[in-house]
Amino acid sequence: MPKAIWNDEVIAESDDTVVLEGNYYFPLTSVREDVLIPSDTHTVCPWKGKASYYSLRADGQTAADAAWYYPDPKPDASAVRDRVAFRKDVKVEM
Repeated sequence: MPKAIWNDEVIAESDDTVVLEGNYYFPLTSVREDVLIPSDTHTVCPWKGKASYYSLRADGQTAADAAWYYPDPKPDASAVRDRVAFRKDVKVEM
């Protein structure tokens, strides 16, 4: 089962991930709420739509904008709705 690990802590775990462009998208419900901090950052992907971000906080450390999600993805990217992906410094292990 894929696990997202940051600061030697498992912050997400699910056997229902979607892999898109090399990124694992975890269901939001599988991500520990205590590590997510809403961010004001947004970016736009031409085919997925507008991305929103979370920073991560655990064990006294913070990683700004280390997770992203598409609250209202374009139709071709609907598989990532209600899912969160992480920057490369968050390890995904099987």
